[in-house]
Amino acid sequence: MLAKRIIPCLDIKDGQTVKGTNFVNLRQAGDPVELGKAYSEQGADELVYLDITASHEGRKTFTDLVKRIAAHINIPFTVGGGINELSDVDRLLNAGADKLSINSSAIRNPKLVDDIAKHFGSQVCVVAIDARNTASGWKCYLNGGRVETDRYLYEWAKEVNERGAGEILFTSMDHDGVKTGYANEALAHLSDTLDIPVIASGGAGKMEHFKDAFTLGKADAALAASVFHFGEIPIMKLKEYLHEEGISVRL
Repeated sequence: MLAKRIIPCLDIKDGQTVKGTNFVNLRQAGDPVELGKAYSEQGADELVYLDITASHEGRKTFTDLVKRIAAHINIPFTVGGGINELSDVDRLLNAGADKLSINSSAIRNPKLVDDIAKHFGSQVCVVAIDARNTASGWKCYLNGGRVETDRYLYEWAKEVNERGAGEILFTSMDHDGVKTGYANEALAHLSDTLDIPVIASGGAGKMEHFKDAFTLGKADAALAASVFHFGEIPIMKLKEYLHEEGISVRL
């Protein structure tokens, strides 16, 4: 059985790590290179860096940051934000990233998923999906959760799976930052219907939430931000707890 992965997520704004609640009310959480290095040393399996206000002007800054991260950490890391074309993928992989996460650009241009998989391999392409549970079902959102789309979580996840995505990173906007647990029912549905790994995101507040994401939600990896950034859950303690609960993790 493959080990379950623990992934700290660092949202980057103006070169600094920030964290919010339900995608708003951002507060500073520290230097992204120093935090990444600390997580690498503390036993994190991977890292995700998201340039949450990515714009044309921010691309150079973020590329330089990715180079600095690659020079200081020795675990795989994914970067996302402002990736709209193959040249962006090429630039960030050359800067040292292991995988790329695309979200809004994939919904606007689904063929981008096919193109990344074809040119760089499926393992490089992580499709992030931000969704909110509405009266008509789980709807997907663009632009950091600001714009509702006409796409639904399950059919969109299935489509990108078929187009060649290597992983799905599903964030429940309803659960983001509120620390009441992950959206396990939706996670389980994704895990049952897709043949690629599913990363759970949004809702971690205590160690039991990670266990639930792996057992009830059947997730392959669990991503969290504030509980790690503000020292509420030490990564090694979390892994020891999961191991004691019979969940396969790398210790």
